[in-house]
Amino acid sequence: MSGALDLAFAVGGSIDKKGVKSAVEQYENYHGYFGGDEETRKANYNDMVSKYYDLSTSFYEYGWGESFHFANRWKGESLRESIKRYEHFIALQLGLKRGMKVLDVGCGIGGPLREIARFSFASITGLCNCEYQIRRGKELNQLAGLSESCNMVMGDFMKMPFPDNTFDAIYAIEATCHAPDVLGCYKEIYRALKPGQCFAAYEWCLTDHFDPTNESHQKTKALIELGDGLPDIRTTNQCLEALRLAGFEVVWAKDFALDSPVPWYLPLDPRRLSMTSFRLTAVGRVITKTIVKTLEFVHLAPEGSGIVSSVLEKAAEGLVEGGRKEIFTPNYFFLARKPL
Repeated sequence: MSGALDLAFAVGGSIDKKGVKSAVEQYENYHGYFGGDEETRKANYNDMVSKYYDLSTSFYEYGWGESFHFANRWKGESLRESIKRYEHFIALQLGLKRGMKVLDVGCGIGGPLREIARFSFASITGLCNCEYQIRRGKELNQLAGLSESCNMVMGDFMKMPFPDNTFDAIYAIEATCHAPDVLGCYKEIYRALKPGQCFAAYEWCLTDHFDPTNESHQKTKALIELGDGLPDIRTTNQCLEALRLAGFEVVWAKDFALDSPVPWYLPLDPRRLSMTSFRLTAVGRVITKTIVKTLEFVHLAPEGSGIVSSVLEKAAEGLVEGGRKEIFTPNYFFLARKPL
């Protein structure tokens, strides 16, 4: 129950508690599910994404822990183990080691950043446009004893506050999907990366099975955009083309969802019940939603908390549908190099 109370008290992040309901209603209106459109989302992406994470971060931390991402998964491997392996893999692909200066683009509260810093001994700077996540991340850095090797900076990855050729490596874990213009985002990453060095990412993408003329596919896409703060969802080919146009050489790329023995969306699947990640299951989410609504009713959680919970439930619905239909993947990995 103490975890649920922490969740409820933190709903809204940096938003004034009296403004949570208004903020979530404004957020909803950006999306097609509520009559919004893609161009408005792209034009207002900074406000939309910042609101999304102010409203949702406490829910994510309560359910997922400190790392807000999926992972391909082996049989016999727990969700937590798969998430750590996923983070270690990106560190190994980039060859991270002591003395390297690394950027985490869209770092959230810094779960991957801390894990990768412990694993590789590299110095990592996290970039995030959400004030609440930066504040929470710095608290967690200090609690982990990593304040010297892990830093967090408030900023927009479409216009990053770093000089050219600053970093020895750059990575993004399910973050650049929030960019309104993927080419512009990759160009900024290219600019901040030293020549000869690499950028690695896990991207949220539409697969080749997505049919833009299929109404069911479009509905699933809209649910994912609404529930996850996305201006749009790109195809894997669009991401690769944007990398090349930004100047990168693509070393290799792969959708890890294709041969994952355990489906990436399994933690959210309503047909599944797990005691090790109970809060993420359909039953766990119903219990969480009930607790949040009760705390809202007795004024311990801000008004609008229940609506935030409903938006995130739509996210789960869309993600599971997208995974089952094989039209969406959060596991598209690539490694790209900036030429000398």
